[in-house]
Amino acid sequence: MNRARSDTLVLHLPDALATEALARRLAPGLAPGFVLYLSGDLGAGKTTFTRALLRSLGFGGRVKSPSFSLLESYDLSRFRLYHFDFYRFDSEQDWLDAGFEEFIGAPNVAIVEWPERAGGTLPTPDLHLFLRFAGDTGSEARIVEAVAGTDRGRACLKALAPTDERC
Repeated sequence: MNRARSDTLVLHLPDALATEALARRLAPGLAPGFVLYLSGDLGAGKTTFTRALLRSLGFGGRVKSPSFSLLESYDLSRFRLYHFDFYRFDSEQDWLDAGFEEFIGAPNVAIVEWPERAGGTLPTPDLHLFLRFAGDTGSEARIVEAVAGTDRGRACLKALAPTDERC
């Protein structure tokens, strides 16, 4: 796929604290209807990112990975946030059978880990973050490629960019 430069941002995150800081920068841009996809290797920071995002949005309770439950929901002051994990899906039919369509889109915010496991049946995300390990085994460093799928996502890219890269 050929993407315009304004649709993609690549960031180096040296540690988990940098991953959390990235989530804090994204949090103000979330609004009802926002869809965020998180892809990457096991342990690359998808749930760490989501936990920090929820904290930034004012959620003080326990944030757990939905790896086994498939879905965790959080009632926030401005919207309900649904956190999905499709790692255990074997096909797009699993997504269709789960009946989660009603939770993605307005008036909710949806975060989907492992969206590729649902095939091509999911809606276009506002923002898709691809997290991968950077460097040697054992390193905490990550590379994040942020890809905007909508105008709202492109606006978020500006918020995620380091200060010297902002317009």
